[in-house]
Amino acid sequence: MRNVLLDLVVAAALSTGTASAMAQTTLRIGLQEDIGSLDPARSSQVVDRMVLRSLCSSLVDIGTDLKFVPMLATAWNVSSDNKTWTFKLRKGVKFHDDEPFNAAAVKANLDRARSMPASNRKSELSSIDHIDVVDDTTVNIVLKTPDSALLATLSDRAGMMLAPKSLKDDAAVQSHPVCSGPYKFVQRVQNDRVVLEKFAGFWEADKYPIQKVVYLPIPDTTVRLANVRSGSLDMLERLSPSDVKSVKRDTNLTFISMDGLGYYGLTFNVAANANKALRDKRVRQAFDLSIDREAINQVIGGGIFTPANQALPRSGQYYDTSIKTTKRDVAKAKALLKSAGFEKVDVTLSFGNNTVSNQMAQMLQAMLADSGITLKLRPMDYAAALDAAHRGDFDVLYNGWSGRVDPDGNLHQFVSCKGNLNYGQYCNAEVDRLLGEARVKSTVAERKPLYDAANKILSEDDPILYLYVQPWPYVLTKKVQGFVAYPDGLIRLRGVSLKG
Repeated sequence: MRNVLLDLVVAAALSTGTASAMAQTTLRIGLQEDIGSLDPARSSQVVDRMVLRSLCSSLVDIGTDLKFVPMLATAWNVSSDNKTWTFKLRKGVKFHDDEPFNAAAVKANLDRARSMPASNRKSELSSIDHIDVVDDTTVNIVLKTPDSALLATLSDRAGMMLAPKSLKDDAAVQSHPVCSGPYKFVQRVQNDRVVLEKFAGFWEADKYPIQKVVYLPIPDTTVRLANVRSGSLDMLERLSPSDVKSVKRDTNLTFISMDGLGYYGLTFNVAANANKALRDKRVRQAFDLSIDREAINQVIGGGIFTPANQALPRSGQYYDTSIKTTKRDVAKAKALLKSAGFEKVDVTLSFGNNTVSNQMAQMLQAMLADSGITLKLRPMDYAAALDAAHRGDFDVLYNGWSGRVDPDGNLHQFVSCKGNLNYGQYCNAEVDRLLGEARVKSTVAERKPLYDAANKILSEDDPILYLYVQPWPYVLTKKVQGFVAYPDGLIRLRGVSLKG
């Protein structure tokens, strides 16, 4: 249906005198899921971040080499005690409502993200004591304790700035976000599209030739690819691995893929009122022993689902090589269940209802059945699945994390006792101590032993089973020029144009 609808839209456009101009200036991007929230403070999905990166500028950004680069902040330094960060702000920047961007706006946004009850940024910003406005173009962020992850945090949603006047109406922030990025918000139709148009007042407007961007959620990967092949979409993110070979052979398409910084995994609900079996780590370990990650890589992943055994990427300096990927051992899994007092375990798996997730759920169901674990499948809209997870309404959640430059971003908010994305309510005081101490250290040599120690506990407790590394496979028509993939999976449109 989506393919037919898009083709009709294109056909209608071609009947008008402006069709040629529109074709050259409108970029249509197929997304794997619908947007959850376009409020940077509330957002918890990678597709949100893909849209927000063009809508809302952050204080800093990352380059393809993962080094931090200026954005709304042009320079920064930290005091000798590592507790006061001073940011010099870009002059002459305006929000989409014509308000000036200044230090007061930074303070308003960070204070909101730190204090708003519904904010998912609170644990990321918990090291901040207060923000001082020095002058219009200078802001000091004063910390309670040093925080080595702060720049990485401010390169993402926590550092994205909304127009201060818009913050007075919380509902309006969600329905019509007003930011300062290269594109401004036009429309969102739930489960259908998000439309942005170029902001002429952006400080680098000349680097953004595309006039309009339309993001279209299409969970079915076959339909998403068919729309690119027909020309109804210009690009898609997260191509199904089963289609990689055929796309590479298609001379009308460009395939770009990159290993990411994140992972896909299974999060267990271990709260006091959750499924009794899952609160026993022996049952979670039995899950782990029932899964063949390499089989997942070959059968579903087409060789690009590199097996994962921890939250941190292999390419990073903090990866713990001593943690080995679990090999499937059904007999041992059964023995662990029995030692925990269970012959059989019945649980429900919640997951986003798209092609790859459905394949994964069915494969996990078959693998776990061999060990005596019955997995009932609960496909949902991905945003709804995450909303249910926030409420604790799940047994096991299959979901992904796009990954962060700093290791804190892949661990702290998911496994610390008060982490905002700790859906399973796992809580271990020693893990909290280690992750908290790692935040205040400034060198890899000081921080790595702390992350190693935390990861060893997590690999034993198994609050999250890490299944595979998140890849970022994109497909573009030949019309799309200048697109560059980044390890964080975000779609950056600087320098992207359409030809033909």
